[in-house]
Amino acid sequence: MTDPHSSPGWWSSARQVVSPNADQRPHGEVSLLLIHAISLPPGQFQGAAIEALFTNRLDPHEHPYFAAIAHLRVSAHLLIRRDGECIQFVDTEWRAWHAGRSCWWDPGQRRWRQALNDFSVGIELEGDDATPFTKVQYARLAEAIEWLRARYPAITPERVTSHARVAPLRKTDPGPAFDWAYLRQQLTP
Repeated sequence: MTDPHSSPGWWSSARQVVSPNADQRPHGEVSLLLIHAISLPPGQFQGAAIEALFTNRLDPHEHPYFAAIAHLRVSAHLLIRRDGECIQFVDTEWRAWHAGRSCWWDPGQRRWRQALNDFSVGIELEGDDATPFTKVQYARLAEAIEWLRARYPAITPERVTSHARVAPLRKTDPGPAFDWAYLRQQLTP
């Protein structure tokens, strides 16, 4: 695991909390950005449950829903809370375990690709499918995307997508409450 103070893959604008749920990228490629949404318990915001899940410290007895997920070994590179706080769990040079079983049509390579964690960065937004995301979340997400695009020029606008688009039979996030047009307005062309 890389030291948050020694690698350029750690964003200085985020609070660093190292997740053990990551490993080295097999080819070093970073060319896709996946937007996710998470709330724990579902539909509830704030609290320490997301951070606990991503660091393998979620107490299965704290809430009935947690008993079903506490065993999962998952993470994301970044989490953007509803108040705009950004937490980074995994160095962007490393593979975070966020996409699960998924596939994506790569327009540059003109083929379907799997094992998306190998070449993607995952950003979780604290939220759910039904609740509008906050303006400060969009602002922080735009900042994070600009930072990522400066580091990884392969992350072009067509290489920013949702978890739902890469795993449509099992995921819906960030859901219909996410305003893609508003996000695009926040980004520099």
